[in-house]
Amino acid sequence: MLKKIVLLFLLTLVLAAAAAWYLFTDMERQLHEPLPLDETAVIQVAPGTSFQQLMRRFERDGWLKQADFMRLYSRLYPEITAIRAGEYGIAPGSSLMDVVQQMNRGDVIAHRFTLIEGHTFRQVLAALHADDRIQPLLKDKTEAEIMTLIAGDADLPAEGMFLAETYQFNRGASDVDLLRRAHQDLQAFLEAQWQARDESLPYKSAYEALIMASIIERETGVPDERSRIAGVFVRRLNIGMRLQTDPTVIYGMGERYTGRITRADLQRPTPWNTYTIDGLPPTPIAMVGREAIVAAFSPLEGDELYFVARGDGTHHFSRTLREHNNAVNRYQRNRRSDYRSSPAPGNGS
Repeated sequence: MLKKIVLLFLLTLVLAAAAAWYLFTDMERQLHEPLPLDETAVIQVAPGTSFQQLMRRFERDGWLKQADFMRLYSRLYPEITAIRAGEYGIAPGSSLMDVVQQMNRGDVIAHRFTLIEGHTFRQVLAALHADDRIQPLLKDKTEAEIMTLIAGDADLPAEGMFLAETYQFNRGASDVDLLRRAHQDLQAFLEAQWQARDESLPYKSAYEALIMASIIERETGVPDERSRIAGVFVRRLNIGMRLQTDPTVIYGMGERYTGRITRADLQRPTPWNTYTIDGLPPTPIAMVGREAIVAAFSPLEGDELYFVARGDGTHHFSRTLREHNNAVNRYQRNRRSDYRSSPAPGNGS
C-alpha cells in the first residue's frame, strides 16, 4: 500500500513538473514570437502604470493570451516589471519581450522641436502652444512670470534669450522644460564666446554681443555674410556712426509692421530704431543660432561701412557713401518682383 502511495506521489510530481514546464515554455514562446503588427504601433504608458496593468492591456490587444501567466513569469524574473512611463514606438517584427525590454530601458519616441533663427519670442511661444505634444504651462503668463520660471529673473527680457536650435523631448514635456534648456544652452555658449573674445571689440557685456548677434541674424541668412555684416556694424560702433539697420526699425514697430517700412517709419523714434538712436538697441530683436553669435565675436576686418540688399537674400557691400548710393539706385530703385531685403522664411526671417 505504501509503495502505491509513493508511486502516486511521484507520478503527481512528474505531472505537475510537466505541466509547469509546458506553461513556462508556452510563456517563453508567446514572449519571443513576433507580434501581429503590419506597421509601427505607438503606445502611451501613463505614469504609475503597473506591469500587470500593462500585461492586461496587451491581453486585450491580442498580444498576449493570458496576462496572469506573466504574473508567474515576473516572479521568476522580477527585473522585467520595472516599466518606465512614456510614448513608445513598437516596430513590426518585435516580440513581447522586445517591448518589455524597450520599456525597461525607457527607450521612448524622441520628438523634436526647432526654435527658428530670427523668430521673435512671441513667435516662439505661438509655435510651442500650437504643438499638442508639449504641455502649455506658460499660456496666459506675463513675460516677467515666464522669465521667473525659466531663469529666476523677472526683470530679464525674454527676447533673444533662447538658443535657436533643434531640441529633442519626450511627449508631455512642457514649454517650461524646453525653454529652460534653450536658455541654459544660450547662456553656456554665449559665456564661452565672451571669455574667449578679442577685448578690442566694442561690447561692454556678453548681452551687448547677443544684441549684435540678433541684428546679424535678422540681416542675413547667408552664412558667408554674417562675419562681413558684423564687421560693418563693429566699425560703425567704433567710429560713433549709427547702425541704421532696418530689422531694428521693424522690431520697434511691433504689430504696426505689415510688410513694408516707409521713410516716416525710419524717422519715428522707438527704443530699437537704430536710425534714431546711437549704438545698440536695449535688447535683442530675435532668437539667434550659434553661427550669428560666433559672427558677432568674429567680425571680418576691412573698411566697408555700408551694405544694401540685392533682393535675392544677399547684400552688396560698399566702402564709401557714394558707392553705397549707387548700389541703392541699382538694387532698390528698380526692385525685382520677388525682391526681399531680409532672409527667406526658414533662414532667419
